[in-house]
Amino acid sequence: MQTVLLDKSKHDRQRFDCGVEPLNHYLKLMASQQAKKDNTRTFVLEDAAYPQQMMGFYTLTMTLLDVSALPVALQKKHQSATSAGLIARLVVDRRYQGQKLGEWLLVDALKKLLQASDMVGFPLVVVDAKDGAKPFYEKYGFTAFTDDAHKLFMTVADIRGI
Repeated sequence: MQTVLLDKSKHDRQRFDCGVEPLNHYLKLMASQQAKKDNTRTFVLEDAAYPQQMMGFYTLTMTLLDVSALPVALQKKHQSATSAGLIARLVVDRRYQGQKLGEWLLVDALKKLLQASDMVGFPLVVVDAKDGAKPFYEKYGFTAFTDDAHKLFMTVADIRGI
């Protein structure tokens, strides 16, 4: 399996349904626009038998980093950091749920962000764990910021250790 960049001329965005309408809407109407503006990159996992069908997707970008919301030890270590990698969205189509594809997509996203960090340097990867997704991310080592229980992070150093 491998992810590829979303290609609106190839991928059937209208068929995709993860069960969360704002995420479906983003994929169908906004993902390509945001990529053209160089604001985000959306990677899709194609069904090998039907490459136009997407099993899942994630969106990567950067985000501002408020180090004051980190644990004290990390505040000191990263006091001059201003940005972090962001997994803005990560979802699996309903037809493919229950196959551990979310885990596979997360690992793939972390690998891409690790490569990006090796080139431009940022200390953390951040996720906003909405709609009950917090336990999923915590299972893989993400920790909540001190000021927002649904905003989680993992250090790039920890990702290297995986």
